[in-house]
Amino acid sequence: MKLLVTRPAAQAVEWVAALRERGVEADALPLIGIFAPRDAAPVRAAWASLAAHRLVMFVSPNAAEQFFALRPPGLAWPEATLAGSPGPGTSRTLHALGVPAACIAEPAADAAQFDSESLWQQLKSRDWRGASVLIVRGESGRDWLADTLRAQGASVSFVTAYERGAPRLDAREAELLRAAQASPQAQVWMFSSSESIAQLEALAPGADWRGATALATHPRIAQRAREAGFGRVLECRPSLDAVVACLQSIA
Repeated sequence: MKLLVTRPAAQAVEWVAALRERGVEADALPLIGIFAPRDAAPVRAAWASLAAHRLVMFVSPNAAEQFFALRPPGLAWPEATLAGSPGPGTSRTLHALGVPAACIAEPAADAAQFDSESLWQQLKSRDWRGASVLIVRGESGRDWLADTLRAQGASVSFVTAYERGAPRLDAREAELLRAAQASPQAQVWMFSSSESIAQLEALAPGADWRGATALATHPRIAQRAREAGFGRVLECRPSLDAVVACLQSIA
């Protein structure tokens, strides 16, 4: 069976390349479009005051990439500011963008999930009273970490570094979607976001996915896939080894 990777385009390409190196038949079918913010001024203002924050949390690789795309020339990451990451993909992106490894706070490598809750396990021992925290995200997102930090006395603000929307499928991607609808049993869908499932429903209204398999990287995403009608839903950690092992279990 072919694995369809539905992450945004940049991450989907990376995943497909890594999966193919492991012998997995994989292809990219990005289901979330990532676009620059319509108003870049708040991001530029955030860069100007970056050193005032004890923690800058990036919700995804896209948040990091789009935020750094507006970095003023020559400005280095402040040594006293932590860069928060929910998982290894975001951490790799931050490191590639020049954030020192010592400044990156991330979940433990063996965390059951890569998310805000796992990141908090690495942050909760710090004193957050009076600390300024900035969360870099799209136009919306989960507020769990913000609420948790505020409960510990931190002042939390948000900045929109990118906007999400419907994907702009090219001819090859549109054909992949048509083939998946025609033969749902021939593909496995890899979902790393509940939003990607909503976009799939919009792109293929009324599609019957009872014969299809979904591989979800978080319990919330798995539940959303079941609600969308996927006949078989598997859960695994969002790591290459875990995804390959899960696929081998159903081969």
